[in-house]
Amino acid sequence: MEGALRLGRIAGIEISIHATWLLAFALVTWSLAGNVFPSTYPRWGQGTYWVVGTIAALLLFVCVLLHELSHSVVARARGMPVSGITLFIFGGVTNLHGEAKRPADEFWMAIVGPLTSFVIGATAWLVLHLLPSGRTPVAGVLSYLAYVNLLLAIFNLVPGFPLDGGRVLRSLVWAITHDMRRATWIAARIGQAIACLFIVVGGILAWQGEWLNGVWLAFIGWFLLNAARASYRQVLFPPLPQQVAVAMRTPALTVPADLSIADLVSRHLLGREVRAVVVTEGGQIVGLVSVSDVQRVPPDRWLGTPLRAIMTPAASLAVVGPENSLQEAAARLEERGVNQLPVVRNGALVGMLSRADVRRFLRLDPDPTRPPDRPRNTPPAWPA
Repeated sequence: MEGALRLGRIAGIEISIHATWLLAFALVTWSLAGNVFPSTYPRWGQGTYWVVGTIAALLLFVCVLLHELSHSVVARARGMPVSGITLFIFGGVTNLHGEAKRPADEFWMAIVGPLTSFVIGATAWLVLHLLPSGRTPVAGVLSYLAYVNLLLAIFNLVPGFPLDGGRVLRSLVWAITHDMRRATWIAARIGQAIACLFIVVGGILAWQGEWLNGVWLAFIGWFLLNAARASYRQVLFPPLPQQVAVAMRTPALTVPADLSIADLVSRHLLGREVRAVVVTEGGQIVGLVSVSDVQRVPPDRWLGTPLRAIMTPAASLAVVGPENSLQEAAARLEERGVNQLPVVRNGALVGMLSRADVRRFLRLDPDPTRPPDRPRNTPPAWPA
C-alpha cells in the first residue's frame, strides 16, 4: 500500500502503518478523551482523560494488529505467502500473494481473526472482573478493550466479502458448489449490498445530527463497496504462463538522487510516455519517483528540490523478478495500489513493468457484478 511507513517485522511478517492511520488514531483518541471516558468516569481530571484515551487508542490498534497477525500465521501455515500487514484508517489489512487453494484453508484463515478478537475481549473482561472493584483508569481501559474487541469480532463476521465473515461465507459456498469464482461472485454481491446499506444508514445518521458516526459508517461502506469489487476482479485473473520478462520495458530509466525535479521533468518526462523513474546512487537502487510524486510539489519548488526528497525509498518499494509470472505481478500491482514495479534480478535493476505493460497480456471482465457463467459480449478491460 503506497504511503505506508515500515515499522519492522514480527515472526518474519513486515508491519507497516499507512499515513491514514494517524487520522484514525487522532479520531479515536479525541472520541475517547472528549466523550466516552468523561461520560462514563466523570470524576477523572482532564489530563487523565487524554492520557487514558491515548493509551486505549494505542492498545486498540495493537488488538487490530493481533487480529491481522492471526490471519497471517494461519495463511502461512496453510501455504499462502504473506508479504506484510498494513494498519490504516479502517483498521488493518493482511497482504497475501494469491488466494486460498481449498475451501478449508479459506475458512480457517478467515475465522481465526474474529476468534482472536473474541479471545482478546474475553481476556480483558476477565481481568477487569478479577481486579478490585473501582472506576480506575486501568478499569476504564480494560472495559473499553473488552467492548471494542467484541464489536470488532461481530463486525468482521458480517457475511459481506471481503470482510472475514464474507470470506467464511465464500468458503462454505465454495465447498458446496466446488466453484471458487461462483462463490466469490455470491460473496462479493452480498458484500456490495451490505456496503450500500452502511452508506444509506450512515447518511440517515448524519441527517439526524449524528454526523460523526454517520460519516464514519458511510466511509466504511464506501471502502467495502470498492474492496468487494476489486477483490472479485482479482479472482478473475486468468492463468498467465508468460513471465514478467516478456512484458517489461528495458532498459529501465534511472536518474541520480541529487537530480532536481525541474531537470527530471525537462529531460525525462516532457513529451515522453514515462510515468516513473528509478532513482540510483552509487549504482544502487535507492528509490522511485512517479509522476504523482512530482505533481504533489508546487512547480516553483521544482528547481531546488532533489529527487531524494520526494522519492519512495527502496525499502518501501514493491518489486518483481523477471522470472515471476504476470499473474503474480498483476496481483502485486493491485494489492499495493501502484502503477509500476521495478524488475530486479539479484539486486540489480533489469527493467520496469507497468499496468499498461500487463494490459497487453491480461484482460478482465469490466463488470464484476455479472455472474461468472453469463456470456460476455464486450471486451474485458483493466479495472479502473
